[in-house]
Amino acid sequence: MPQVKVALIGVGNCASSFLQGIQYYSKFQKPEDCIGLRNPVLAGQTPKDIQVVAAFDVDERKVGLDLAEAIFAKPNNAPKVCDVPSTGVIVNKGPLLDGVGKSTESIIKVSATPDSDVAKILKETGAQIMVNLLPSGAAKASQWYAERALSAGCAFVNATPNFIASDAAWAKRFMDANLPLVGDDLVDQVGSTALHKTLLKLLSDNGVRINETYQLDVGGGAESVDTLDRTRDAKRAIKTQSVASSLPYKAEVVAGSTDYVDFLQNKRDSYFWISGVYFCDTPMKIDLKFQTVDAPNAGSVLFDVVRALKVALNKKQAGSVIPICAYAFKRPPQIMSLQAAEAEFAKFLA
Repeated sequence: MPQVKVALIGVGNCASSFLQGIQYYSKFQKPEDCIGLRNPVLAGQTPKDIQVVAAFDVDERKVGLDLAEAIFAKPNNAPKVCDVPSTGVIVNKGPLLDGVGKSTESIIKVSATPDSDVAKILKETGAQIMVNLLPSGAAKASQWYAERALSAGCAFVNATPNFIASDAAWAKRFMDANLPLVGDDLVDQVGSTALHKTLLKLLSDNGVRINETYQLDVGGGAESVDTLDRTRDAKRAIKTQSVASSLPYKAEVVAGSTDYVDFLQNKRDSYFWISGVYFCDTPMKIDLKFQTVDAPNAGSVLFDVVRALKVALNKKQAGSVIPICAYAFKRPPQIMSLQAAEAEFAKFLA
């Protein structure tokens, strides 16, 4: 199939890892050498088939720069894993709207450059898929870009927790426009939610009755600040619902972000506590912590999403594409177990 042409909305840490990942994995000829990717080849497509053709941001330290430079500009703090040659893609100024919250006003330096004509740029660059990587609290901006995707004839990926793919009205609009839509709230490759769900299912399948469990996340970086300020409750509701779906019965479940620690930079600490009973009502407890780096956590999943969306475009599928949503997002239109989501995604690709 032709290259997957992508437009990035927000040139933050996730965009940095995404672009670096394309460069990093494009040097490998054999799929078995692509360590760190769940699907080195998906529907015949490899990472080198992904091409970023447009990018939009509001920070003056990124607007006007080549994308290869902009991904390393402050306040980005994603780890640098490789050099990225000049892309020829200049970061354009997008509208501010609600893209910057009160807590990030001191972190983001808003450019005075006039807003660009986003729909026109998407059409001129031949973008097929728009990936929304805006901060979690940017609900109006996310919807504004979804409108531009409809105007430009682009598929839309909503990586934020704002309800778009899981909103029936938005799904119908993309259906009427004959365009695919996926979301909401991208999962991590080694994320706390997936690990939590896997632990609960493993225990439950072995006859353990879970009574109470919680998962708390503490992170650094601009996204963690924005989440704490504007979307803490929404993300907690989404994560809690997702985790609870892994159990075939009701239990006391809490999952969500709790605090921001600046010196963690782009790292995230996740804490789990699980309480239950097993044979003869014997109590058991699990108390653990694990640490990841946020930005790379989105890379492998985003690679799968954009390549799968290319399949959806070729199949002329429209509206919310449930198999992709269930496979790659915490709040899909239809919540499924991990096993059911995997099966539906494999069936879709086949």
